[in-house]
Amino acid sequence: MKAFLFGWNPLKFEWADIDEDIKKLATTGKFEDNWSVISYKTIQPGDRAYIVRVGVEPKGIFASGVIASEPYLAFRNGRHYYRITIALDVLLNPNKESILTLDILKTGNLAAQTWTPQASGISIRPELVDELEGVWIDFLETGGEGF
Repeated sequence: MKAFLFGWNPLKFEWADIDEDIKKLATTGKFEDNWSVISYKTIQPGDRAYIVRVGVEPKGIFASGVIASEPYLAFRNGRHYYRITIALDVLLNPNKESILTLDILKTGNLAAQTWTPQASGISIRPELVDELEGVWIDFLETGGEGF
């Protein structure tokens, strides 16, 4: 399985409706959002997606999902760029809940990955995908306790 890392910087883009989006995911089991993607030539529907908060503390992974669309061209502020749709399966509010912090992500084998990408939608190293998914599942099952 391929996996990609998407960055969210609250200093550049406010996610004002995050609590409503969390409720929507909890009540309907579905929440989709679109993100810019730098790896548009290799990303495909069905690939795994993780969203990392950058720019302000706490920094780390707070959401995950599955790529739900082919990349498509968008236009904003005078430039073209690619976007994809992510069907989220987990969405946490980093201001109210524990997230999988950079301290954890920068240990062991996972330290080989860049966790604060300059561009959104970078590929996660193939040899780290299974380990990351395991750490993420353990984190979610324990509510961050023991991490």
